[in-house]
Amino acid sequence: MARLLPPLPTAATAAAASASASASRFRIPAISVARRQALFGERVGLRVPARLATRGVSAGAEAGGSAARAGTVISPEEAVEWVKKDRRRLLHVVYRVGDLDKTIKFYTECLGMKLLRRRDIPEERYTNAFLGYGPEDSHFVVELTYNYGVESYDIGSGFGHFGIAVEDVEKTVELIKAKGGTVTREPGPVKGGKSVIAFIKDPDGYKFELIERGPTPEPLCQVMLRMGDLDRAISFYEKAFGMELLRRKDNPQYKYTIAMMGYGPEDKNAVLELTYNYGVKEYDKGNAYAQIAVGTDDVYKTAEVVRQNGGQITREPGPLPGISTKITACIDPDGWKSVFVDNLDFLKELEE
Repeated sequence: MARLLPPLPTAATAAAASASASASRFRIPAISVARRQALFGERVGLRVPARLATRGVSAGAEAGGSAARAGTVISPEEAVEWVKKDRRRLLHVVYRVGDLDKTIKFYTECLGMKLLRRRDIPEERYTNAFLGYGPEDSHFVVELTYNYGVESYDIGSGFGHFGIAVEDVEKTVELIKAKGGTVTREPGPVKGGKSVIAFIKDPDGYKFELIERGPTPEPLCQVMLRMGDLDRAISFYEKAFGMELLRRKDNPQYKYTIAMMGYGPEDKNAVLELTYNYGVKEYDKGNAYAQIAVGTDDVYKTAEVVRQNGGQITREPGPLPGISTKITACIDPDGWKSVFVDNLDFLKELEE
């Protein structure tokens, strides 16, 4: 979903980026109907009439008509029930890097990720690469953005780290050291707990927490962001994003509290780790980390629910210019950006 992220604040319009981004350098195998049904249930069995497909409009969008495009009205009571039923999943996390080839080499050789696809957009002067531990239709992945000629970015103090589950932290750390990687925290038990962890930095300075854990379907397991008001953040992600508070832990000795939020258990799903440091209300977000993308069955309803719960819509819901993919973008009360992407449209993009 590179087209959802302007490479820089001064980038050309989204319409131009969308039109040029359609030419992918790498094709992904078509996703079977059985796979779609496993992911999204019977809804994927609906066929899109040819008259709609040729117009670049999905059946869902057409059914909504002009009323949906003008703005969806949903009561607070209906919103609560709908969010519970919406089939949401963390799709990918987007951030900028200064040397794409170097970062890809580090992620594949040291962290064991696979390069899933790569897309160059010379007209807009940027390149994207998607990496992860499995196909995008079923796994949380990273989307790296390289802007021509930009070698470094400010990560800021608000972004924390990414989490990767590995079966042997010490072996992973030794491999990273052998490849010239930077280890900032040697393997050992987490403060106040028993889990074995280590911290490393990638070539751009992004931190990764290595977490010792048994085999898991989702090794890319965490994105940690710092919040100025944890109770407010928990309430927002529960009500607007439909996430569950999986656990909350206060560490008064080290003056911070964490809350794990997600769409399923930590050992099987990627989660957000929201961190509150005592007394710190605001953070510098820099210009390196960009956003998280979340799948949804209805971007119009999602936008309305986000508004109702204190979020700010930064991109009104609807199809992107030139393609049928429907999205909406928002920022949470702490200023962190997220993009919601129509589930079926996302799968169609992967097939192209």
